[in-house]
Amino acid sequence: MRIIITGGAGCLGSNLLEHWLPQGHEILVIDNFATGKREVVPALPRLTLVEGSIADRDLVLRTFAEFKPTHVVHSAASYKDPANWWEDISTNVEGTANVIEAARHAAVTRILNFQTVLCYGRPESTPIPVEHPLRPFTSYGISKVAGEQYLAMSGLPFVSLRLANVTGPRLAIGPIPTFYKRLKAGQACFCSDAQRDFLDMSDFLAAVDIAMTADAPDGVFNVSSGVGHSIKEIYDLVRSHLGMAVDPGVKVVPVGDDDVPSVVPDPSRTHALLGWRAKVPFEETIRRLLAWYDAHGVSDVYSHLAEPKS
Repeated sequence: MRIIITGGAGCLGSNLLEHWLPQGHEILVIDNFATGKREVVPALPRLTLVEGSIADRDLVLRTFAEFKPTHVVHSAASYKDPANWWEDISTNVEGTANVIEAARHAAVTRILNFQTVLCYGRPESTPIPVEHPLRPFTSYGISKVAGEQYLAMSGLPFVSLRLANVTGPRLAIGPIPTFYKRLKAGQACFCSDAQRDFLDMSDFLAAVDIAMTADAPDGVFNVSSGVGHSIKEIYDLVRSHLGMAVDPGVKVVPVGDDDVPSVVPDPSRTHALLGWRAKVPFEETIRRLLAWYDAHGVSDVYSHLAEPKS
């Protein structure tokens, strides 16, 4: 395959690079390094880096025309500043439109999109079926839904994976790196009263491999374990991993106005149509990532949520 990965220097994109390059694929990464790391796109045979934003229409069209991809993985997204609507619109909506236009000209075989499960907004029930109405209420969620809907009406052969919290090397968002970094530094922590679905990186990669095959069905799929776990469970596991005593007094606060109490997608349609299901148990998923942090550390930690009010 000749694969363009937008946002290829981020957590998901960089893990895909490590997964696919040994298989002999030709890969080109487009990334502006707003949240991605330059060192994860080294100078290697069959790997090309184009530095820039997918919001730059000319850059995207030129890159696709020159590289001639057979497949596209659309992983680029703006999420780190919940108040910066214009950047979210520029990247997640206009940038997606640019990728769609370029993919059409290149006659790509398949485009794979990564979608946030915040697309569902505050769900009526959990686990959340993939047919649930889309009710995003944050800039990140709204702009990502718009991008996905443009892709759905594009006429391109596409798969959009609505992802649980994918957990693996270089994860820089959410409670796991936050707790690890703060507890290692001796800083206080609090837990939001929320539940999330956590998915091991190896299970994510297996789902992507299936979605990229020529005979995989098009459409939208939840990629998740279907089981929710509290943020407090994460906190307790991080403390245990670091050899710290249980903290029964940790503050558990209500979720903020820009957050959702429970986000647990239902993967049953994915099981039936893609033949995929998560295999790695929850605690092993978390401990694998914590072991990676032990070896490599945590640098930046981002969030699509606003700072909680004191």
